[in-house]
Amino acid sequence: MTQAVLKTVQCISPAGLHSMAYKEWGDAHNPNVLVCVHGVTRVSDDFDVMARDLCDTYRVVCPDVVGRGRSGRLGNPQHYAIPQYVSDMVTLLARLDADSVDWFGTSMGGLIGMGLASLRDNPIRRLVLNDIGPSINGAALARIGEYIGQDVRFDTFDEAALYIRTISASFGPHTDEEWHKLASDVLRQDEEGKWKRHYDLRLAEPFKTMTPEAASIGEAMLWAAYDAIRCPTLLVRGAQSDLLLPEVAQAMTQRGPKAKLVELEGVGHAPTFMHAQQIQVAKDFLLG
Repeated sequence: MTQAVLKTVQCISPAGLHSMAYKEWGDAHNPNVLVCVHGVTRVSDDFDVMARDLCDTYRVVCPDVVGRGRSGRLGNPQHYAIPQYVSDMVTLLARLDADSVDWFGTSMGGLIGMGLASLRDNPIRRLVLNDIGPSINGAALARIGEYIGQDVRFDTFDEAALYIRTISASFGPHTDEEWHKLASDVLRQDEEGKWKRHYDLRLAEPFKTMTPEAASIGEAMLWAAYDAIRCPTLLVRGAQSDLLLPEVAQAMTQRGPKAKLVELEGVGHAPTFMHAQQIQVAKDFLLG
């Protein structure tokens, strides 16, 4: 069975240096590179199934965004924001030494991809946005912001896994084995043996300090970034998503790169791309 190689690259923020871990699948010299970036509280392991499927065609690179998983933590939590993440990805792309890359971004990973694809001379050839757009439903954002910073710890893995399954119910139907993986990828034991989530709880700080004015400015900047994208773009929406509303998805098909929209029934925020029929949607676009 194909296995990923774990690597790290050193990045910089205004508060100093930090490491970013990433998983690399396939031939390290393959010039066809696919970068897959996860959602706000998830990790690179989310893409294990899809990466295995695609690593004969691509070198598949899946980073742990700083503050999550195996990556370092930032000195100043206010830097847990898209500009810092884009900067880190530029460093990663320099390490990969690829002239162009395809990009698959789930939720936050899609926002990072939008930010990068909006820049002049960017290397993104094709862009997949998984259940994310420039306008994010405020109620859904509040829901996510509420649980991000909660310091919940559990005595047993099973209790912790049930919690992850509960807060991730909108991912749609999965087998018990798949739910076990989705939980085990983001859970770790602390020094006292308690199970907790594998990210810096200070990720919640920028959510807590966000004002309506700042949110409005941020949305305008995201639309400006989206409108500047020139590469072919696929927008995947979970049909029951409360984060990416239907009218936003429709607007994204009419402006900027005029994304091709595919809706997945029976799924909310966000499709996990662990299942063959979802992976095929990405393959048809990326390799078509």
